[in-house]
Amino acid sequence: MGFELEDFVRSLASDALATRRAYRSDVEAFVAWAGRAGVTDPNQIDRLLLRRYLAYLATRRYSRRSIARKAAAIRRYFAWLRRHELVAVDPSRRLSAPQGEARLPRILTPSELQALLEPGSQGAHPKVPAPVAARDDALLEILYGSGLRVAELCSLELGDIDLKARSVTVWGKGGKQRRVPMSNAAVEATSRYVESARACLVTDATVTGSLFINRRGRQMTPRDVRRVLDRRSPVPTHPHALRHTYATHLVDGGADLRVVQELLGHASLRTTEIYTHVSTERLVGAYKSAHPRA
Repeated sequence: MGFELEDFVRSLASDALATRRAYRSDVEAFVAWAGRAGVTDPNQIDRLLLRRYLAYLATRRYSRRSIARKAAAIRRYFAWLRRHELVAVDPSRRLSAPQGEARLPRILTPSELQALLEPGSQGAHPKVPAPVAARDDALLEILYGSGLRVAELCSLELGDIDLKARSVTVWGKGGKQRRVPMSNAAVEATSRYVESARACLVTDATVTGSLFINRRGRQMTPRDVRRVLDRRSPVPTHPHALRHTYATHLVDGGADLRVVQELLGHASLRTTEIYTHVSTERLVGAYKSAHPRA
């Protein structure tokens, strides 16, 4: 039998596109490495070979976080093989991998956030057409005001926005739906965009219902959003930094951690707990910079 990679990838249909791509790439890389060792069937793979592969990755100077992700992909793959009785045993069970570094997310400073969200601001590109500027205002306000992932933002449709109820319906990882509130600034910016600016960007290529569209009239992609931030932000900024900033500001303001978990669409509370560490770090930093006896 072969490694059945295409069938495995199809089994990931409910996962986010980025997750499917990462798992496919990780498993394909492992299969190619095993193939160079003469392995042609997953039943030939044992736990020792898997551990050798993780050691090989370490010698190639992959980060501990990357190795942990690749190990997770391999475990997912062999669990699928075993579930479909394509291997007699699962050699990846209890396969240990180094834990990823606990890096705290970057939070935008008040001045960085203000410069980014200033209505109509285009940074070093003041000649951006007014409809594009209005679109950028709306998408940035939703990214920060509702804490969306960039892929969630790009997939929004007009029907997902309820301006009267001041809320947005989001389809998150694993096809899970959640409804999150919109800030006043996000409602106002989105209203301006939808009522007038969006029609100026529509072309024959526009998919009916897509909320955010680029200058070619196509649904915006995460790369398009990154370009917006590159144009407007005074410092290098990733779209996810707005989500991190949103979550940290909620925790700083006293929001219950389980409420923040629900708003962010996290499957596990442990993922959300990092923002308590971020807030603690910010408090310590403020203390050290302001207290004369620190």
